Amino acid sequence: MSGVVRNWLQSVPIERDGISWAASLCVHLSLLVGLALAWQHLPSKESGVVLSSLDAAEAAADLQEVQYSEATGTSEEVGSNGLQGTSMALATAPNLADVARIETGHMEASDIGQADIPVIADLSSAPNLNERLAVAGDAGVGVKGAEGAVDRITQEILVSLDERPTLVVWLLDQSESMRAQRNAIEQRFDHIYKELNIIQSRGADQFIKHGSEPLLTGIVAFGQEISFRLKSPTDNLEQIKSAIREIPVDESGIELTFTAVTEAARKYQKFRTGNPRRNVMLIVVTDEAGNDEDRQEGAIDICKRYAMPVYVIGVPAPFGQRQAFVHYVDPDPQYAARDLPVDQGPESAMPENVQLGFSGRDFDPLAAIDSGFGPYGLTRLSVATHGIYFAVHPNRPSGEGKAKGTADMAARMNQFFDPSIMRNYLPDYVAPRQYEQLLKENGARAALVKAAQSSMVEAMDRPRLMFPKRSEAGLKQELDIAQRSAAIVEPRLQDLYGILKLGEKDRAKLTGARWQAGYDLAMGRVLAMMVRTSAYNTMLAKAKGGMKFEKDDSDTWVLTPADEVTATSALEKMATQSREYLTRVREQHPGTPWAYLADRELKEPLGWKWTEKHVGYDEPRKNNGGGGGGNPNDRLRKLEKPKPVRENVKL
Repeated sequence: MSGVVRNWLQSVPIERDGISWAASLCVHLSLLVGLALAWQHLPSKESGVVLSSLDAAEAAADLQEVQYSEATGTSEEVGSNGLQGTSMALATAPNLADVARIETGHMEASDIGQADIPVIADLSSAPNLNERLAVAGDAGVGVKGAEGAVDRITQEILVSLDERPTLVVWLLDQSESMRAQRNAIEQRFDHIYKELNIIQSRGADQFIKHGSEPLLTGIVAFGQEISFRLKSPTDNLEQIKSAIREIPVDESGIELTFTAVTEAARKYQKFRTGNPRRNVMLIVVTDEAGNDEDRQEGAIDICKRYAMPVYVIGVPAPFGQRQAFVHYVDPDPQYAARDLPVDQGPESAMPENVQLGFSGRDFDPLAAIDSGFGPYGLTRLSVATHGIYFAVHPNRPSGEGKAKGTADMAARMNQFFDPSIMRNYLPDYVAPRQYEQLLKENGARAALVKAAQSSMVEAMDRPRLMFPKRSEAGLKQELDIAQRSAAIVEPRLQDLYGILKLGEKDRAKLTGARWQAGYDLAMGRVLAMMVRTSAYNTMLAKAKGGMKFEKDDSDTWVLTPADEVTATSALEKMATQSREYLTRVREQHPGTPWAYLADRELKEPLGWKWTEKHVGYDEPRKNNGGGGGGNPNDRLRKLEKPKPVRENVKL
């Protein structure tokens, strides 16, 4: 605009009368200012999201109508996975730049007839996303947890209906372990349509705008195969419920979850571009991570292309590991219940937690702890498409949930964490190539993941602590046998330490609380187990050199855990380093899985000491009689045969 004024001024003859010239200048400036103000108030064309492969002219004409509205999947209230309502379904916050990275996507020019139009807005700046990704389940039975998630999704459906007619596609896992969940959801459809009938009876705008069928429902079942249970989407409640009831159980143990999402998106994409144009929401209900994670990228791409948010009613991923143990109760009562491994994790693209066992009596090797998130692939699918992942577990309390009370068909979880704290520890939801780049950028990250990929290293298998001394030769033989336990574990721990040590120089460069906590915990725990194992071995070697009892009646040496590490100066230094790492985790990351494990590790002594006692192994045992006394019911119980276990059960 300033160039126009300058050109005009240059055209004005300087010999004109000053008054006439000034008057002309004022008039023209007024016109120019008026034009500028009018220009600012012209309606602007905002760039939107094109959802189908239309030609350039049609895409330009329909751009604003076809674009995906953030309001479709956004609500001011947070989600609910259980009876406590919205208070339990808090979210993680991907908009914390130094915590996690979430990739954004672009459509190819050939898809829409014009270049480089973003499909999904940059999630790192989405203002409400940190209130959308639900990671908390609820206390109670599994059905109630599922119902709460469905209620929260009902709110999302109503928000979508406020914008345009909507198709909701339910994708239901066919496995035996999901039978109760499917039944609960079938019953919950009454609630969903009751909500809609109430709104319809009040003459809500969406029913006036969209006609008599604002909401259609599709049902898809998946296991080893994918089947569409309705010929076409319907609003007939009885047909919908009947379709769910008739889903057969798939006993293959295979869940093609991402394939099902991809096929559903392909089949129903016509509803995104048809007349009337509908929003399409995909809702996956499953208790596993999926056996076709290689199809993850394709599922994300097509759902982003057609702006179909994916909601998942799933399970919490076990912290840093792929498998959790589910308390399986056989439908046939003649077979015994047992714990079976199921793929429900990990919560990150690759395991980021070094798996080490504990040696305490209260340690349950089958019980995991909650990671605070769902399995990586399905959670990333939800995040990338602006959906929600609901991690539902029937044992989730406000505090600690003991595995002893694990509900039927639920994973054994020992501990759960506050989602408002875990939002600062969001995994990096990025494509595989971007995750690989993160590892290349920092040696500490790469070392942590490499160490975590190593097989599980258990603590010494029931280390022997009592050694009766019947003779010097006999004691030496017992000590030699005990050292074998340490000899098995020590080399593996040294390998893990060597891997982590290579990344130590880059520890100071780590950004993001999740990576910092992960590396420090791994280093602290590996060092602690190395100290305990090496100190144990050293103390056994010391005993083989000869020790004398101080008391005349002592006949047994007892190795007792001790806080002091007196074996060697090198072990003392390692013990100090271990405590420094673990203390930093506990103090800087309270209320997280990392702090929970660090605190538990710090409570276990690192050293050992010899004590003596009288056991009387060589004394004759007292005869308790055998006159047939005792409770006859106890003898009957001993005679009862245990129930058989069904073989080849696949969940």
